[in-house]
Amino acid sequence: MMQAVQVRKAYDVVINEVEMPKINQENEVLVKTKRVGICGSDMHIYHGTNPLATYPRVIGHEVAGEVIEVGPSVTSVKVGDHVVVEPINYCGTCYACRKGRPNVCENLSVFGVHEDGGMREFFVLPENQLHAVDKTLEWDEIVLAEPYTIGAQAVWRGDVEEGDTVLIQGCGPIGICALKIAKLKGAYVIMTDLKKERLAFALENGADKVINASDESVEKKVMEYTNNKGINVVIDAVCLPSTFELGPKVASPAGTIVCLGFDERPSQISQLPITKKELTIVGSRLQTNQFEKVISLLNDRLLQSNGFITQKFSFSEIKYALKFIEENPERVRKALITFE
Repeated sequence: MMQAVQVRKAYDVVINEVEMPKINQENEVLVKTKRVGICGSDMHIYHGTNPLATYPRVIGHEVAGEVIEVGPSVTSVKVGDHVVVEPINYCGTCYACRKGRPNVCENLSVFGVHEDGGMREFFVLPENQLHAVDKTLEWDEIVLAEPYTIGAQAVWRGDVEEGDTVLIQGCGPIGICALKIAKLKGAYVIMTDLKKERLAFALENGADKVINASDESVEKKVMEYTNNKGINVVIDAVCLPSTFELGPKVASPAGTIVCLGFDERPSQISQLPITKKELTIVGSRLQTNQFEKVISLLNDRLLQSNGFITQKFSFSEIKYALKFIEENPERVRKALITFE
């Protein structure tokens, strides 16, 4: 038997004794959990506001652990490896999969959302959802691989290149992940937020300019910082109708706007700037083919947390952890659950 965190329904979290998972397929791997990051989508499941999740659910999709056992056909990882979880399972045959976009597979299943995730002592996954990382890296560093891939996806969807000017709206965890990847690409990055502390952290992590959207006109400051040329790539990690509406206004000719939002409220956007500047507006969901890039950057110590992790809680403190995150949003960048 082992212990697992289960959200039975909104605000109802228990630690249950459950059966140990077993390897049933030749390509499966048994992993002992070491770290799980708590993400906004986990909080939405806890609050009952994630429209994609079903209950009861073992949450957790930002997961790092140690390989304990492998199936007979497994070749990519071995016992003792330190691994991170790629949390998407897809069919491989639908239109999106055939187009190389399995992150939006019509039969997509996300670990910790549509199926039980990593907030348990052990789990089994197929080898293609596990990636080995340099064993000398700290668990606290490698568990950030998954959020980094979300930032990397947004940067890839925006086709960010060296010398590009990038505006990232929002200095929360995903905004910071996108910042780190964009800077590694050689971009000039401007960031916005409403909170001074978050803007200061963005500067510490390489932002070239920051704009406090609570007391300055973002549009005016952006044009000032770009000599009225506008922004080549706008990444919206705030995802309010107002932030989405800003994109076409501040984008440069031939610019790209990347939307990460799930807000169902409509935005009012004029067609004129989209046509006049021939803008590209794209969505960005989860990731596709970003894990190898991110792991290479982690292994080379080019991606480092640098104060990203603000709290660590033991597995037994999960109820307190969720309550703490809920009540102290301004104090939390990334909170981890540790399994020791």
